[in-house]
Amino acid sequence: MVNLITVSQGVNDTEYGKIVFSNVMVTRKRNLFMNRTWRILDVRMALGILAVHLLTLFAPFTFTWGAFWASFTTYVLCGIFGITLSYHRNLAHHSLKLPKWLEYTFAYFGVLALQRDPIYWVSMHRYHHQYVDSEKDPHSPIFGFWFSHMGWLFDSGYILEKYQERKNVEDLKSQAFYRFIHRTYLLHPFALISLVYFFGGFTYLVWAVGVGITWGYHVTFLVNSACHIWGNQAWNTNDLSKNNWLVALITFGEGWHNNHHAFEYSARHGLEWWQIDFCWYMIRFLEVLGLATNVKLPSEDHKRKKSFTSRNKFK
Repeated sequence: MVNLITVSQGVNDTEYGKIVFSNVMVTRKRNLFMNRTWRILDVRMALGILAVHLLTLFAPFTFTWGAFWASFTTYVLCGIFGITLSYHRNLAHHSLKLPKWLEYTFAYFGVLALQRDPIYWVSMHRYHHQYVDSEKDPHSPIFGFWFSHMGWLFDSGYILEKYQERKNVEDLKSQAFYRFIHRTYLLHPFALISLVYFFGGFTYLVWAVGVGITWGYHVTFLVNSACHIWGNQAWNTNDLSKNNWLVALITFGEGWHNNHHAFEYSARHGLEWWQIDFCWYMIRFLEVLGLATNVKLPSEDHKRKKSFTSRNKFK
């Protein structure tokens, strides 16, 4: 394993320090809170995410096993089916095909994760791969850990500076379902909150929305931040992407991030037998049922091209 410690693109001679316990240098700075322009969209985003986080403060006082399992169900449905399988592997990278009824169902689970609509999420992720770890990357740690983890979410000015027109999601824009979700996105969080409160009261609101969604936020954000700072590199990707086993465990396999950057199209991120990838296991199950088709995997030739040495043996 080789650990890449510098970025080959988009850096200058100015360094602001090394991120703790890593060899990743912060080479750009952007103010997270002060001395910057806060747009209305930024304020709305910050208040929304803050409100979800504040709900978790009531968790110790409202605990019930039913509420706990509701929170876990939110984490699984929105995480493995919504963000990981749908938004990321299916929509962003076309790693597999699903029947439209199932594709839209899983995508709606992603909407309920409160991480923006599919058109926005997929667009940002595709730009991340296009400009990975350069100053045009939406969330690279070359701007610092906190910017890559959450700061970029509240800085729409940064996004507008980098991408005047987002034209990399025409495949989603051509579908009425995704256009509808994009136009009506704000209604769906309110619908979720209303339904949870109506059927479960404040206790379930705290756990299913507060705890479940907050946990989902941060495990997803760790892929953007931690998996470009801490871990190992198995493949020569010329970026900072890392395989991080701990993040992989809590993100259903997304933490095998260097594997993913080496083979963006692959439906399987945990390429070794011991690399746990729950999303891949679900994709295989759907494939056996005949619901997942055109499931893409890296070829041995592609692995050789991405290896640090041609003498690597692949399983």
